[in-house]
Amino acid sequence: MSRIAGPTLARERALQRAGHGPVAGVDEVGRGPLAGPVVAAAVILDPARPIAGVDDSKALKAAQRDALFEAIMGEALAVAVASCSVAEIERLNIRGASLTAMARALAGLALAPAHALIDGRDRPPGWETRATAVIGGDGVCLSIAAASIVAKVTRDRMMAQLAQDHPAYGFDRHMGYATAAHRAAIRAHGLSPHHRAGFGLCAEFSLAL
Repeated sequence: MSRIAGPTLARERALQRAGHGPVAGVDEVGRGPLAGPVVAAAVILDPARPIAGVDDSKALKAAQRDALFEAIMGEALAVAVASCSVAEIERLNIRGASLTAMARALAGLALAPAHALIDGRDRPPGWETRATAVIGGDGVCLSIAAASIVAKVTRDRMMAQLAQDHPAYGFDRHMGYATAAHRAAIRAHGLSPHHRAGFGLCAEFSLAL
């Protein structure tokens, strides 16, 4: 069933009316792949100037995301992006790394938010009393949807760069996810330095060595 309506600024505006502005939306990309970093973005939109077309990044085509990325970077009040490396993912686990990247993105905003809307069930460290976790937030809150676009486009570009350094894996096509082509490349070439050795097929391959 398709959604009746997309994300809005209703929650952001309600928080601002209650004196909890500016409000940042936060989302991450890269929890599920076998390779590459996890990337988070924090975005503070101008409630008086909503950006047309912003939606959950998964509901958009690549060209739409690229165009909206430029619009968000140019029109948002503040944007910050942060990541956790494969080494940090291995050390912190993917949940911990995702929350750490979110906290870093919030800390990187040029305009300090009074409150944050976080996609998912968890709040990042240091934001336990100043954030609201919103399950499916990228489909509900416009600022979270904007953050999902910024995080997705940023990570895709990072994976495209990794593909130039390690062309055998096709990172620019599957972005590190466990596609059939990616699994075949791992079996043929082993793990690259950018693979998460403790994840899925990567862990199976490591145990087989």
